Amino acid sequence: MRADATFIAVEVDDAAAADPELARRLTEACPVDIFAQTGDGGLDIVELNLDECVLCRLCLDAVESDPTHPVKVIKLYDDGAILA
Repeated sequence: MRADATFIAVEVDDAAAADPELARRLTEACPVDIFAQTGDGGLDIVELNLDECVLCRLCLDAVESDPTHPVKVIKLYDDGAILA
């Protein structure tokens, strides 16, 4: 799943987005509410909040133990550079 705004895009692996535990961690970690947990426990990206991203890396830290690196924050204003 991916959502784009003007300056920021967020991409989350579909399998990871269906994981209620990962969805919970991302929802709790984001200070600007880019992530929300759906009724069935999956993950939703709140497109209206995407450009509020402050590049804090808390979402990346929340999933750093996952070797698949299921979350990418993409800086659209910087030719698609990925926040590392």
